[in-house]
Amino acid sequence: MTILVTAAGGHLGHLVVDALLRRGARPEEIVAGARTPEKASDLAARGVRVTALDYNDPSSVAAALEGVDSVLLVSGSDAGSRFEQHRTVIDAVQAAGVSKLVYTSLAHTDTIDFVLAPDHSATEREIAARGIPAVILRNNWYIENYVADAATAGATGTLAAAVGDARVAAASRADYAEAAAVVLLEDGHLGRTYELSGDTAVSYAEIADALGSALGRDVAYVPVSRAQLEEALTAAGLDAGTVGFVAEMQAGIGRGVLADADPTLARLIGRSTTPFAEGIRAALSA
Repeated sequence: MTILVTAAGGHLGHLVVDALLRRGARPEEIVAGARTPEKASDLAARGVRVTALDYNDPSSVAAALEGVDSVLLVSGSDAGSRFEQHRTVIDAVQAAGVSKLVYTSLAHTDTIDFVLAPDHSATEREIAARGIPAVILRNNWYIENYVADAATAGATGTLAAAVGDARVAAASRADYAEAAAVVLLEDGHLGRTYELSGDTAVSYAEIADALGSALGRDVAYVPVSRAQLEEALTAAGLDAGTVGFVAEMQAGIGRGVLADADPTLARLIGRSTTPFAEGIRAALSA
């Protein structure tokens, strides 16, 4: 069996390769596809075949799929073109007759009102319409998403957000990566859609406390309105499109789209998920 992990030069894809190796996959059974192969050079040093794979270059995707049985499609990060990029991979997967496609989707993407959901929903529908044997991993929020807040929190002692009293069932990238490795290596998962999250949903006050503990200073959560958020983002120099996107993302979190804690992730990986405070401390020290 040969497994292709896409976006292996990025955080999640790289961690999936690490998890595959820990769980017994041999280096020669793994292909690490990366837009910038140099970012996966450490994997090559461990015997993993690293190849160029760019979602915007169909020929690179087709070449990476030669001799591959299973594929992890790590969702793209280019807003506005993500679904088209995914479809490029789906086209190549179908043409290659891959026996298992695993896709990293978004929690409850088919039912939530969230700015990030449409690309994921469209990708899931495309995979189903093609009849490709697949496993859908609907990942909730990543603990690491709050690393960007640490600089401001360290400087001001505050975590400001327009999410009200929302809770977020975040887990670490390593948790989600391990789940992907499990379903890639094990039989019995085809046709399943897994809702994956941290064991416990945390409030923004708890996130602020965790940031403070990791930073060694008091940090308080300060709820703000959407208008106040947009004003602050604009003052920080962000363009109107980015301001609107971030504001709508926080509005969705405020509506509770990421609040559902589910035990499925812990069951798949055989352990409790990483507690938020532990995960953010590790992320900030990396």
